[in-house]
Amino acid sequence: MKIKAIRAYSKKMALTKPYTIAYNTYADVELVFMEVELENGIIGIGSASPSEDVVGENPRQTLLNLQTEFVQKIVGRDIRHFQQIIYEARLHFPNLPGTQAAIDLGLHDAFGKYLGIPIAAFYGQKIKALPTSVTIGIKNITETLDDAENYAQLGFKIIKVKTGNNVEEDIERVLKLNETYKDRLKIRVDANQGYSLKDLRNFIAATQKINIELIEQPLPVGREAELLALNANHRKLLTADESLKDAKAALTYSSPPQPFGIFNIKLMKCGGIMGALEIANIAKNAHIELFWGCNDESIASITAALHVAYACPNTRYLDLDGSFDLAEDLVSGGFALENGLMKINEKAGFGIEKIG
Repeated sequence: MKIKAIRAYSKKMALTKPYTIAYNTYADVELVFMEVELENGIIGIGSASPSEDVVGENPRQTLLNLQTEFVQKIVGRDIRHFQQIIYEARLHFPNLPGTQAAIDLGLHDAFGKYLGIPIAAFYGQKIKALPTSVTIGIKNITETLDDAENYAQLGFKIIKVKTGNNVEEDIERVLKLNETYKDRLKIRVDANQGYSLKDLRNFIAATQKINIELIEQPLPVGREAELLALNANHRKLLTADESLKDAKAALTYSSPPQPFGIFNIKLMKCGGIMGALEIANIAKNAHIELFWGCNDESIASITAALHVAYACPNTRYLDLDGSFDLAEDLVSGGFALENGLMKINEKAGFGIEKIG
């Protein structure tokens, strides 16, 4: 079955409410979409939301890349060769994971719809459902508790708290959150590179009795070796995020002694499903657990991450709440949310449809 057309476009979307992390505040997001139309009318949809702060690529660059002659020359090729096309795209657009992700996801969705099976089934689904965390930005204690109550009433069981501006205030927020919701909510922490090793030691010491599930990217990129000063049990809680962009980084952090016990895989860092699977396989053989994260993203790419996450046996954690923050989207379907659990809808491809 040949590819008939490829279309790329972008749309700026407002967030339901602005949020703050250690190094920025966000009120909206620009998303890029790529449609892959087959001769029989099937349309696969890919989406990208690259974070320039992390990967050096912005959505405007992504859109321009998807409008190049290289991408248009994919038209006329056989969708059954989608993995070869993705391989060629990764070579042509090196170090541009947003561009890679849009192409990768659009081709995957079209191929799955052509076969008539979900992408998770194509790769071998190992997991049926897991709970996702939802994120609370850097706020004062009252606002943090208000957000937590709202999420608890919606059925979520895990809260991820953004930290990294002031460790003493972070400790106070997390302890109060645990005191209030210890029987209802699990707590994860994301410092977004905001801590020094001293800050991290202080945070761990002050919170060690409340069973924080994990601590994401505590130190700035480039200072990973400092984490080896911590004992192995504490390092097991640490999650590589900004430090982990590709399989090469995964190999580095998989070699003993390991600074991280958990890898955060984001399709927008590693360039889509093919890049994600490379990291996942390295982690599996190094006995490192997987945590699947996201930026503010469309249902299209969130669902794609969910499919590949459920195809990996070492997946333990989900933080795929990026589409919840959007005031609108261009696609629907993909997954259902039941008491905080994310379940794919079992339809072909990613099970998504364009709205309108």
